[in-house]
Amino acid sequence: MNHPSRLLVLVIILIGLSIPVLADKKHVSIKNTLGSGKNMTLHCQSADNDLGVHNLEDGDEFGWDFSDNISGTTLFFCDLEWESVQEFHFDAYSFGRDFVRCDTGCSWLIASEGIYGLNGQTGYWEFIYNWPN
Repeated sequence: MNHPSRLLVLVIILIGLSIPVLADKKHVSIKNTLGSGKNMTLHCQSADNDLGVHNLEDGDEFGWDFSDNISGTTLFFCDLEWESVQEFHFDAYSFGRDFVRCDTGCSWLIASEGIYGLNGQTGYWEFIYNWPN
């Protein structure tokens, strides 16, 4: 087999190995657990998809499905507001941080003390984001 043919075979194998991993659907969900009937406004997007502005009442949840891009740079970020916090920006899914941690999806709880993320590997809720002072 000549050199260009070997390279082509190698590229085909690498693409074939990466597609099943990156083609798996993932789900992000964000739940308002602020309590006391507190509403929050949430606006999430990626470089390619604006998911719109959503008003979540206490106990409501917003979520979406997606697949990681082949370059491994998938990023969904959100801005949220509620009575004590204005324009808080956080990454709801970042390939580098969440590809393993979130496995098939990322779940978030918005609480009065900050934001908790579920670690899919350990099954534990981790305190990820603190509200600014």
